[in-house]
Amino acid sequence: MMDSAKMKEKISCCCRDSQAEFLNRAIHQLDLNAAQQQLLLQSFREVTVQIPLTIHSNNNERLHTFTGYRVQHNHARGPFKGGLRFHPDVQIDEVRALAQLMTWKTALVDIPFGGAKGGIAVDPSALTSQELEILTRRFVQKMSPILGVDEDIPAPDMNTNPQVMAWIFDEYSKSNGYAPGIVTGKPIELGGLQGRLEATGSGVAYVTAMAFKHLDIPLKGANVVIQGFGNVGSYAALRLQTMGARVIAISDKDGGLFHPQGVDIATAIQFVEKTGSLKGFADVEEITNEELLGLPCDVLIPAALEGTINCDTEADIKTNLIIEAANMPITHMADSKLRERGITVVPDILANAGGVIASYFEWVQNIQRFKWERATVQERMEAHLSHAYEDVHALAEEAGVDLRTAAYQLSVGRVLRAIELRGF
Repeated sequence: MMDSAKMKEKISCCCRDSQAEFLNRAIHQLDLNAAQQQLLLQSFREVTVQIPLTIHSNNNERLHTFTGYRVQHNHARGPFKGGLRFHPDVQIDEVRALAQLMTWKTALVDIPFGGAKGGIAVDPSALTSQELEILTRRFVQKMSPILGVDEDIPAPDMNTNPQVMAWIFDEYSKSNGYAPGIVTGKPIELGGLQGRLEATGSGVAYVTAMAFKHLDIPLKGANVVIQGFGNVGSYAALRLQTMGARVIAISDKDGGLFHPQGVDIATAIQFVEKTGSLKGFADVEEITNEELLGLPCDVLIPAALEGTINCDTEADIKTNLIIEAANMPITHMADSKLRERGITVVPDILANAGGVIASYFEWVQNIQRFKWERATVQERMEAHLSHAYEDVHALAEEAGVDLRTAAYQLSVGRVLRAIELRGF
């Protein structure tokens, strides 16, 4: 079995290499010179901080130092924007690749942001709520000089939530005055947006419906398999079920559940809220995450970690459509093999962009001091996603490329145009 350090290195390399390969395809299509490539690929700023924290365990105290990161990739089109994740495997190469991904994502859906990403290498489940709050606040204290409502706006990501965003907002405001726009994904009571929590998952479901429409396949009655049942996977499953699809399998880190007639998603969500896991959910067949990826289905939605569909798992895939709800869930080598097999992949920078679109709306709401209604958020988010999907689909057909290459080509072209106009 691969040890933790080697697994961390492998995940990081997957992110870095896959991002580079996906970009190279678009760069080839755009015929960019070396100088243009350098402008697009280099990070504007990369910051690493050490965060000391006293941890109380078994009546003992020990001082532990955690490492935090913030990578600001590009801000030609607007302030840096990107999530903050808490996970033991967070490291600079992964954060760097995900920051780039945010740049392309915001450009693709045409919102005035650049790209950034951050995180702390920590297992939040090993900390008390008080320890997690202290860690978050100290991270903000150290990163405060590079953050700002018009500079860099963090958001939730893996293992972070509205409460963490509230701590960030409060800590930043201590030194900078009342600034709700400094972070998105906040609780509604602190200037958060109606519908923000479910926006990414709901957007994934909407994009899935668009893909079915373009492929001329009915969504009603379609068999859906979703790997990952966190915020994104659960809300995507719930909305797809309300659209008439049959979600036959779901999973989390402890394993998966299968039911040929469909899993009761609303009940599964309630079960996870009570127990913290899908394990033990009644009246379903328990399967592994590996078995889940190999289930025959109409659409597979990877909504877990990066690189879960790779050269070791690609051959097991039995679907004609994959919607990337997670960031970079398919490695570049697996992606090439899937294309050779004629499997349509809707890329992450399009499929899961509902979250950053809603974050933009929350930022606008905070600046305007004017509350948006949930229906308005949903309608405008879907409009952005619809325009982006149609643009990507049209370019893919015109250029004779896959959807991922078309998406990167559009987004990279928009960022490059902004750089040239600004005279960088």
